Amino acid sequence: MLVLLVGTGVLLTVRLHGLQFHALFYSLRLAFIERREKEASEGDITHFQALMTALSATVGTGNIAGVAIAIAAGGPGALFWMWITGLFGMATKYAEAVLAVKYRIRDKSGTMSGGPMYYISRGLGWRWPAVVFALFASVAAFGIGNMVQSNSVADAVGATFHVPHGITGLFLAVVTGLVILGGIKSIGRVTSVLVPAMILFYMAAAVAVIFINYRAIPETFELVFRYAFTPAAATGGFLGALLKDTVRLGVSKGVFSNESGLGSAPIAAAAAQSRNPVAQALVSMTQTFIDTIVVCSLTGFVIISTGMWTSGITGSELTARAFSRGLPGNSGGVIVAVGLILFAYSTMLGWSYYGEKAVEYLFGERLIKPYRFVFCIFIFIGAFTKLDLVWAVADVFNGLMALPNLIALLALSGVVVSETKKYYWKE
Repeated sequence: MLVLLVGTGVLLTVRLHGLQFHALFYSLRLAFIERREKEASEGDITHFQALMTALSATVGTGNIAGVAIAIAAGGPGALFWMWITGLFGMATKYAEAVLAVKYRIRDKSGTMSGGPMYYISRGLGWRWPAVVFALFASVAAFGIGNMVQSNSVADAVGATFHVPHGITGLFLAVVTGLVILGGIKSIGRVTSVLVPAMILFYMAAAVAVIFINYRAIPETFELVFRYAFTPAAATGGFLGALLKDTVRLGVSKGVFSNESGLGSAPIAAAAAQSRNPVAQALVSMTQTFIDTIVVCSLTGFVIISTGMWTSGITGSELTARAFSRGLPGNSGGVIVAVGLILFAYSTMLGWSYYGEKAVEYLFGERLIKPYRFVFCIFIFIGAFTKLDLVWAVADVFNGLMALPNLIALLALSGVVVSETKKYYWKE
């Protein structure tokens, strides 16, 4: 699956002539300066709100715990392979959004619906693979986007602020319900404020650590590139890593973090106000850049530059210890706890919409409101439930989601290339 995920990104990069590289600054301008279409366009939310909704689902525990796990087990070189998945994943994310906007529909309630289930069924005429994707997505939403997130928040709040898990779960269920009951417009308004604030907060803390340890910056880059291509030897509490483990961990955690090829983000892209699929796709591909190339890199730099990658610790605890070592006082643990809380909460908002649209595709609009209520109930349950099995099931269903989506991306890659040529020819 990892080979297929990255391979699809490589193929799309070749067919699109490296669009993610030469169009990056233009796409960032569309996303953060223009932020919306200049003329009235079909859609429910702006370019920027669609991007923030997608980012809310991807900037999460993978950026804090996932990066730490990859480096703790695979060494600093794992960060290099996360970059590789991010750079090629931008092409995948671009293609997903082109197809999502091109094949979207307006449902009976007047809102836009799109994503892999629609470009599989309408673009390829394949009904059953579309149903299979929607089924897997609706189940995955309760794993990666619901119970594991509320459990992570409950653990962080309990360890840092000594609040019982049940109280945290109830609070999360209520505040999530207040947002998602208003649908995508409500989610878009909240994420457009919450996501930039939480990312800037986390980035500021990480940059402060790196600045304080600026003498370690050259060595940090040297370690990343050296161990990207050679086995990482045992040192301190680090047990060493084979090169194949470094590559596997870097790629798997990179894909887990940015979700390129998973098929989730194009569901949000389909709701954007856009006259042209390519315009929204250019905005959407900045999601992978921000998630992996920016946020994951900062986490990795903090862990490596402080020397904590050799401590033998892993997960979010490793990230918290690295921030604590890099910053004066005991602020590091609080910063990571707050970051984890915000990241996980925003992930629940984004994934609630993905699951909702999957359920709508399968059963119609009549189940949307019951689905939102059940989603909030499982947030509460997840806060105090042992989740080893849920994590395993979530990983499996994420992979199952990706398979029909990647097949569709490859089969419809000619459509993506055609739409891209028309857009740039018109420009």
